[in-house]
Amino acid sequence: MELSAITLDCADPLALADFYHRATGLPPHPGNHADFAGLQRDGGLLLGFQRVADYRAPDWPGQDVPQQLHLDFDVDDLPQAEARLLALGARKPDFQPDEERFVVLLDPAGHPFCVAQRRRSSV
Repeated sequence: MELSAITLDCADPLALADFYHRATGLPPHPGNHADFAGLQRDGGLLLGFQRVADYRAPDWPGQDVPQQLHLDFDVDDLPQAEARLLALGARKPDFQPDEERFVVLLDPAGHPFCVAQRRRSSV
């Protein structure tokens, strides 16, 4: 069994796909449309976004509307990546559980995701 896709619920799949495209550089899937959009490198894992009627954003860190899942990204320069993602439309919640190791941001649809400083190999 091989994992082929991760799909996030949202109100506007094309807009959320555009945010993650600009954030990660992953290319848009050629079959994107208003109800489902995705990003995928040739033969790689598909990051998908599906339209959900009456979508409610997660209430992170609260649990009234749980996050259900979150994505983690490693970066070479954490402060630079944070500034870039905020400029692209991410939001930074007040609660940060371990800001020295990673930053929690919210994508434009409200999904929390973590950005961590890439660990350098000591070898």
